[in-house]
Amino acid sequence: MPDVRKVQAILRSHPTIEGAGVRLKRAFGFSEVPDMDPFLLLDDFHSENPMDYIAGFPWHPHRGIETVTYMIRGEVKHGDSMGNKGSINSGDIQWMTAGSGIIHQEMPQRISGLMQGFQLWVNLPASHKMMKPRYRGITKDQVPEIIDEEGVRIVLISGAVNNVIGPVRDLVVDIEYLDVLVPANRRFNHAVNKGYCAFAYVFGGSGFFDAKANNRAESENLVIFGDGDEVMIRSDEKALRLLLVSGKPIGEQVAWRGPIVMNTRKELDIAFEEYQNGTFIKENGLS
Repeated sequence: MPDVRKVQAILRSHPTIEGAGVRLKRAFGFSEVPDMDPFLLLDDFHSENPMDYIAGFPWHPHRGIETVTYMIRGEVKHGDSMGNKGSINSGDIQWMTAGSGIIHQEMPQRISGLMQGFQLWVNLPASHKMMKPRYRGITKDQVPEIIDEEGVRIVLISGAVNNVIGPVRDLVVDIEYLDVLVPANRRFNHAVNKGYCAFAYVFGGSGFFDAKANNRAESENLVIFGDGDEVMIRSDEKALRLLLVSGKPIGEQVAWRGPIVMNTRKELDIAFEEYQNGTFIKENGLS
């Protein structure tokens, strides 16, 4: 019998202002890091008011992490110190490995109606903190969709489901990232590697997140699972939509300040000193 994961915690995302004044909801961040290894942060930016997001995220540095931007609806223009530039549109994904250092900007564009996207930060192990930066842009038509026997729709960003492999591969840390739509009054069982951190973030509808249907979560709720080899999710009277993410823990010390995540305070001090004196970027050119 599968060892169904129990719910360790259900947290409500909280309002946060980032960048040049973007109003967003933070599902988890600095204080939750000990329970979320290898994940550092998940931001949900959604609004029908362009004034909440149009100021964007002007040029800023990153080192020691990967950032994953997934657009549900809308457009974000981006540019970086490697020379990449373009737009992330509805259904597109940007998986950026900052490694030794990258400077970039992300500027949401004004649209009519709801704009929504997510950004996930993934930590890098000490052995890869200073790796060559790389950028991967994945368009909606490159992302497979799978429909299971219950009618559950899975948008497969990374990992493997039913022998289908997601488009984001060759990752430093083993990660599975799914966008899941569970129809009303249906169940979704999904295998997760034992020992991996796993969480769900609800952004539509509501449902139950354990075998006994004791733990109910709704939109803007983060569900943190305990250990086991399977998650069991059941929708309510309406369809339930969520991100389901799991990853192999790194198990290393985290030293974090702003957009830079290293292993020691000394490494942080060096990174910010280099940013100030213009020696932050170690690699140029497309990877």
